[in-house]
Amino acid sequence: MLNKQWFLMWVIRRKESMPQTPPFSAMFDSSGYNRNLYQSAEDSCGGLYYHDNNLLSGSLEALIQHLVPNVDYYPDNQIRKIAPKILQLLTEWTETFPYDFRDERMMRNLKDLAHRIASGEESEAESSNCPQPRWLSNVKTYRKNVQQMIQCLIRKLAALSQYEEVLAKISSTSTDRLTLLKTKPQSIQRDIITVCSDPYTLAQQLTHIELERLNYIGPEEFVQAFVQKDPLDNDKSCYSERKKTRNLEAYVEWFNRLSYLVATEICMPVKKKHRARMIEYFIDVARECFNIGNFNSLMAIISGMNMSPVSRLKKTWAKVKTAKFDVLEHQMDPSSNFYNYRTALRGAAQRSLTAHSSREKIVIPFFSLLIKDIYFLNEGCANRLPNGHVNFEKFWELAKQVSEFMTWKQVECPFERDRKILQYLLTVPVFSEDALYLASYESEGPENHIEKDRWKSLRSSLLGRV
Repeated sequence: MLNKQWFLMWVIRRKESMPQTPPFSAMFDSSGYNRNLYQSAEDSCGGLYYHDNNLLSGSLEALIQHLVPNVDYYPDNQIRKIAPKILQLLTEWTETFPYDFRDERMMRNLKDLAHRIASGEESEAESSNCPQPRWLSNVKTYRKNVQQMIQCLIRKLAALSQYEEVLAKISSTSTDRLTLLKTKPQSIQRDIITVCSDPYTLAQQLTHIELERLNYIGPEEFVQAFVQKDPLDNDKSCYSERKKTRNLEAYVEWFNRLSYLVATEICMPVKKKHRARMIEYFIDVARECFNIGNFNSLMAIISGMNMSPVSRLKKTWAKVKTAKFDVLEHQMDPSSNFYNYRTALRGAAQRSLTAHSSREKIVIPFFSLLIKDIYFLNEGCANRLPNGHVNFEKFWELAKQVSEFMTWKQVECPFERDRKILQYLLTVPVFSEDALYLASYESEGPENHIEKDRWKSLRSSLLGRV
């Protein structure tokens, strides 16, 4: 069945059943749970605890039982009463967690359940007193809805497989450009500025890549990335294998690639003025990314410009007007737990909520920090409270963070695609760390004995010369 942590998050996401909770930071002490949670509980029913008619906590078994249709929910216990609810459950499941059904067993069970419900409703309708046209119409409508649900799921899974094939193809075409370092024939080299001279256009194309890759990240991949075994599982079910997190990993790889691409483009030019021009170009790209709300590309560009092979180019930086870059670094300053960035992110999120255009809806968070936040929330708070009940507030906060991300990732990019620029960004080979250092030393010579020794070593190992 569905991973129990994500089952709970899915339940809490449903706005009809969301409990009203106090601010998350005020709920927990250092041990990760609320000591006063049960002192104000007014009522308990079947292992579930309520306060002001809001569900506060309960055992996992009681929570699951609470969601299962029974004679109390449907006194006449007729299938046609339950079937729409089951269909709603399956529809929300396949829409929210489609990757669960990449498992052939899960897909078989889904189709089998849908078929059994449809068959059961038809049998019940035949035995009822309803006129034939009426019950026949109901059965046809139900079957149509089931088919639409399964077809939509199949399309999503097919698109995912196609996307993963494209990722593999892109990866296989990107190889190190070390051979160009031997001669650096500028006449045959292309750089990013020759492909896209306008930094604002490049920022828009980066946003295309970001939103496309975000869109394919399944919500369950966040927890699956760092949970080896679900602590809520008391047994080992046949569906307990770890799900794939390839799309999340590919997005992290994209951040690293963009950082190395920026550093490569800066270190490649032979002339100092060309390197300075490249730095100023990427500063303008980064500024536009900030204006768009593309914080992930912004941080990747800053990371690339702060790599040691780039930052050591003092003669190059002396020719750069750095005031704009200083402002960007201030915005993404990691001090105080990225306070400045988090403030900017909240502003972008608020803008997105009241947006009148697609451009204003764009919010692309600094992804590594988002994963870190979710990781520490998951690790820092227990899944169960001391009395054995599910830590409902923890899953509420997880659900809130992931739900917000899911809203951001569904935004369609409003900018026109430029295939030539996208192709360059995704496939042009980039230097390794050693190659970057060698290019940096070739451009501006070593300044001390340590750098000289490393330069000689790199020339020997990478270029085959002493």
